[in-house]
Amino acid sequence: MKLRGWGLAAIVLPALMAASGCHSLHIETKVENRTGSEIRLLEVDYPSASFGADSLGSGASMHYRIQLRGEGLLKVQYTGGDGHQQEIDGPALVEGQEGRLEIVLLPAGKAEFHPQLSSKH
Repeated sequence: MKLRGWGLAAIVLPALMAASGCHSLHIETKVENRTGSEIRLLEVDYPSASFGADSLGSGASMHYRIQLRGEGLLKVQYTGGDGHQQEIDGPALVEGQEGRLEIVLLPAGKAEFHPQLSSKH
């Protein structure tokens, strides 16, 4: 009899959470390489974690979903086709934000950041 109760709870609890609007806050992130050459050792640091790729070809893009814990600047690092390491500061991010963030890597160590973020706090 107890197993039936737990089984019902396993079905009802997620449904109640969905109905009440509980969901995991995340930011869909896209990094696009418009530098004109392949980049290596790409690393994107954000509050409490990071992600990256060994390489990203010219004109290529990658997608990654992040969750914020804490607050701080987003930072991008990579080695350009000329062998020079680039470090670029991005926007400030705060726990509780969700939405989309596009990072466009440009020639000469430049970047554009296109955040479409909202805060759920």
